[in-house]
Amino acid sequence: MSANERQEGGDHYRTMDIQPWDAMECWMTGQQFEGFLLGSAISYLGRFNVDSPGKGGITDIKKAIHFLEKLCDHISHGDCDD
Repeated sequence: MSANERQEGGDHYRTMDIQPWDAMECWMTGQQFEGFLLGSAISYLGRFNVDSPGKGGITDIKKAIHFLEKLCDHISHGDCDD
């Protein structure tokens, strides 16, 4: 299953005609998009210990993994235009 076929923490992105990360992939170079995905994963990992409603914990670990899966999808499909 590709990263686009599922979502962590709801379905608000999957129900859109164009998912935000797909729009960003079109607007950015391959290298920029890879940096965006990696940076997003890192930000979710950094949020792991946050004690705030709806933030932190295992949900943010799963979101980080999801962004890394999208990065793997992107790289393995040769979509990079470096």
